[in-house]
Amino acid sequence: MCICDHTNETFSVNEVWRPDDNAQPKPSRPGFSDLYRPDVLETIESTIKNLDAELRALSLDIHAHPELRFEEYHAHDVYTEFMAKHGFEVTKQFHLPTAWQATFAHGSGGRTIGINSEMDALEGIGHACGHNLIGISGVAVALAIKAALEKHDISGKIVLLGTPAEESGSGKLILIEKGAYKGMDACLMCHPAPGPIGSVSLSSCLALQRLIVEYRGHTAHAALSPWEGKNALDAAVLGYNNISALRQQLKPTHRVHGIFQGKNWVANIIPDYAKFVCYVRAPTREEMQETLKRVIPCFEAAGLATGCEVSIEYLGATFDLRQNKALGDEVANVVLNKYGAIDYEWGIKSASTDFGNVTYALPSLHPGFAIPTVKNGGNHTIGFADSAATIVSHNACLDVSKALASTGVRVLVDDEFFAKVVKTFKEDELLRGST
Repeated sequence: MCICDHTNETFSVNEVWRPDDNAQPKPSRPGFSDLYRPDVLETIESTIKNLDAELRALSLDIHAHPELRFEEYHAHDVYTEFMAKHGFEVTKQFHLPTAWQATFAHGSGGRTIGINSEMDALEGIGHACGHNLIGISGVAVALAIKAALEKHDISGKIVLLGTPAEESGSGKLILIEKGAYKGMDACLMCHPAPGPIGSVSLSSCLALQRLIVEYRGHTAHAALSPWEGKNALDAAVLGYNNISALRQQLKPTHRVHGIFQGKNWVANIIPDYAKFVCYVRAPTREEMQETLKRVIPCFEAAGLATGCEVSIEYLGATFDLRQNKALGDEVANVVLNKYGAIDYEWGIKSASTDFGNVTYALPSLHPGFAIPTVKNGGNHTIGFADSAATIVSHNACLDVSKALASTGVRVLVDDEFFAKVVKTFKEDELLRGST
């Protein structure tokens, strides 16, 4: 369902945007409400229009050079060169070898708006989550806000972060710990996903805990003397089956999934080592932690039953998206008037992102935006990688970038609006607990 938050009107949007659709994105509520500083939005639109060819070339360059977590060296160099060329002060290898920071300040004092550009791809299937689009969106938002600050003589600072390893390395958690987000008054980014034509989603996502469970047993000849062995693979399989039984008692919005890994396995030797990489997800951090408490005994019981030693490594947890309502309402107002529709059912609602932790740390917004996808070609498929390179997806990315840039300028300019952003964040802190 698409829901217009401003009018309390609900209207059904169920069709996923397909590549062969003839319809084009259009504003669903043109002129229904006032826009903040139309002159600023005009500057943003003209700036992004003038940069269109450069941004397209940048996107396709990143798409053609997919790089895995913490190995985004080509992306690092291309983005930092691009931002330096456009008048930003660039810090390469910012806290991490492939992270970077680009800053621009105008006037004296003022607030600081943060923006994120993701860079990493997926093993074997390239940019199948559209990080080439996420990357150029951050660039477009930063350059559009820069143009608005200069043309309209607005005081403020822009901080664009190139954030590596979103897919499985939780790069933003490391950057948070190292202080990369300190000084930002709000932070913005976006993410492509399947959805209705021209839609921008303000849905949340699932909190996630990654686990590496290792079982260590004892080898033996699988036929001659199996009683001498302790089968680590059996332990991993039992852990998997225990979780399968547990799923019957889990809420349908929770997810537990994983894969087996091993080394030097052959059929006639009882394996003395097995690994189970497991993800536990739930709609909120609190729910995820409660489900985690039920998952851990599944692994421990498997070790006990097989006589294997069990070790469990907890990788950095990522949290649900706490979409700042004031920021979301502003983006929605621009999108509904100018570019498309707003919904709360699509986006990355059942996926996870390390930007969730950013939303726990400071007022932030992470809208999804629809791009045309083939059937069964959503995020993390080869079909989605193809979709992320199309001109229609590029245009959809730039439309949501305009709305984000306009919202970012309002954070810098409008004291009353910023107070509402802060108030909303503090209210949510109380709702979820501030720890």
